[in-house]
Amino acid sequence: MTLASPALRSLARFGVIASTLMAVAFTWLYHFAPRHLALVELTRYAPFLIYLVPGLIAWVLSWLLAPLWRVVATLAVALMLTAVMDVSTGLRRDALPPDTAAAGVRPVRLMTYNIKSYRAAFRWGGFVPLNNEIASQQPDILVMQDAREVSRAGDLPFGMREVLPEHKLYTYGQYAIASRFPLSDCRRGDISFRGEKHEYIRCTVDIGGTLVDVITAHLLTPRAGLNAARFELHQGLDDWNHNVADRMTQVDALVRDLVPLRRPTILAGDLNAPEHSPVVQTLMGIGLRDAFSAAGRGWGYTHGHSLKPWVSFLRIDHILVSPEIGVTSAHVGWRGGSEHRPVIADLLVPVRQGLKKSVDKSVDKPVDKPVGKSK
Repeated sequence: MTLASPALRSLARFGVIASTLMAVAFTWLYHFAPRHLALVELTRYAPFLIYLVPGLIAWVLSWLLAPLWRVVATLAVALMLTAVMDVSTGLRRDALPPDTAAAGVRPVRLMTYNIKSYRAAFRWGGFVPLNNEIASQQPDILVMQDAREVSRAGDLPFGMREVLPEHKLYTYGQYAIASRFPLSDCRRGDISFRGEKHEYIRCTVDIGGTLVDVITAHLLTPRAGLNAARFELHQGLDDWNHNVADRMTQVDALVRDLVPLRRPTILAGDLNAPEHSPVVQTLMGIGLRDAFSAAGRGWGYTHGHSLKPWVSFLRIDHILVSPEIGVTSAHVGWRGGSEHRPVIADLLVPVRQGLKKSVDKSVDKPVDKPVGKSK
């Protein structure tokens, strides 16, 4: 430190102060700012790694200063990583009991995957990497979005049935739910906006006598709004405001359908929003929690690797669970099968053997249409 010039030490102090203020400002904007601030929402879709650069430079410069400055610089980087960039420590994970049967819970692995089936179907061997990824994860319950080719087939096509030979299936539109456990009361719900038709699906899953509601949704993509804001300046920002409002309309409709949560609930899918966005926070406000934040470690980013600079930088695919459901681990899968990495969570579902069913006695037959058929 004695070898550094006064000017360099002044620059180091300025860097530490500026990076700390930046981390605090982004934390406040992302977690406490009014949800109608669409410009704040726009920053959530930037490549987050660039946000870390000022803090890392300041941290290096802080070694020219007294130890307290290094502590402040380290805390600023930690704040940026966790509160802004969604890096998860995994410290809150629920422990797996040594004897799950005695503990009254059943381990269940759930996987959500936007498979972009329309691209896989028109690419030679396009379903092979998808099937390999599903086979490697061995999910008990798999929910898929952008899966119209699966829906049109009426069964698991393109070798997927060999990967999931015993899974029951419900499909509708772009969605599919495949489950080792019996499905019932499967139906679609409406999340339309401004006259544009959008839907989600849900099924009740019987897991050892416990009825669990499983919902999968694919909310409006921010792509058009982001491109408009990038290339069309003032008019583009207006388009972005509409894009954000439409996604909020969708999630508000979804919440109206779900509240109150009548039984253990899992909501999984491509929500096209990071966890600290108003979209996901609205869902967490009804009592759901994010499985990756609860039990994952690291970035957890699922999207961006198909874009320049070819790295995942957004966590927009989520598994949300109600308080009755434990989470022992969560991770994201391989990048090679789709534009979205899958999210996989190991859950603990409370089991009440012999519990009287509260839904249709024909457990394997959904109300909306026969399992394995799509409209």
